[in-house]
Amino acid sequence: MFGAIGLVLAAIMVLAWTLPAAAQGTKVRLQLKWVTQAQFAGYYAAKAQGFYKAENLDVTIIPGGPDIVPEQVVAGRGAEFGLNFLPSLLSAREQGVPLVNIAQIFAYSGMRQLAFKASGIKTPADFKGRKVAVWFGGNEFPLLATLAKYKLDPQKDVTLVQQPFDMNLLLHKQVDAAAAMTYNEYKQVLDGGVKPEDLVVIDFNAEGTAMLEDGIFTRADWLHIGKNKETAARFLRASLKGWSFCRDQAAACVDLVLKESPVLGKPHQTWMMAEINKLVWGPPAPKMPGKMDPEAFKRTADIALKFGVIKKPAEPAAYTHEVWELAQTLK
Repeated sequence: MFGAIGLVLAAIMVLAWTLPAAAQGTKVRLQLKWVTQAQFAGYYAAKAQGFYKAENLDVTIIPGGPDIVPEQVVAGRGAEFGLNFLPSLLSAREQGVPLVNIAQIFAYSGMRQLAFKASGIKTPADFKGRKVAVWFGGNEFPLLATLAKYKLDPQKDVTLVQQPFDMNLLLHKQVDAAAAMTYNEYKQVLDGGVKPEDLVVIDFNAEGTAMLEDGIFTRADWLHIGKNKETAARFLRASLKGWSFCRDQAAACVDLVLKESPVLGKPHQTWMMAEINKLVWGPPAPKMPGKMDPEAFKRTADIALKFGVIKKPAEPAAYTHEVWELAQTLK
């Protein structure tokens, strides 16, 4: 009798120890491209609103920074999921890193080229003979593709200037045009006292030379182990719910981000949240949010090949629709 009771007690103790771990769900980590800001609000919302928990996931969000390369982190098993621009993924794959894009969160590019109307610049064709600032290290390729579209030689027809991570060159009129993200540097220019009507904004999306940004990727080998594909689908489904929440409750998402990091301040994060929502949700609204558009992939891959980001044409296997499709059908 005592032996039976002892076995029951032991089973209860084992259950007591295992229940908390099970309740936490499957542990996964997301490596962000940059520091905590509204650019990543959808993931913080998914965590705070319990969307990850509802999918039986315990998600740790890891902020990035200037010395963090998400592809390296994921390849080194420091995180299951990473977030970065598509050209970086294509470059890593060409170097033998087995990564795959499982979802394209930003349907549109936030990169622009700004100029003062008073400069006489109206279109990229007017960059001829001008000083044009841009961030190097991979950010210059949409500009180079645009110059090529207008048959401008970047070595002869324009003077390309290395742009720091501020807008002082443009504000002090030391260059004729400068790069800006809609959700960050454009706001810096306005905060510098410039009125929107005094600016010309070159939109690479409209020019057909934009490259895809902020896609979710993972290791291709990890994806095919056990139930990892299902885990990825649940992560994606919850993340998209987080982005839907930020579309509908932008102010609440700004507060979530500020709770994690108050560095940029509420006015800037509020601006960023509004602009980020445009990149995710449009207009025009993407037909299937989060699903890679093959035409947009090809455009990005072609630009990456033309300007030496990659030396060989990108493989179709660089992205998969399997995780997105599974996320629609999982119960």
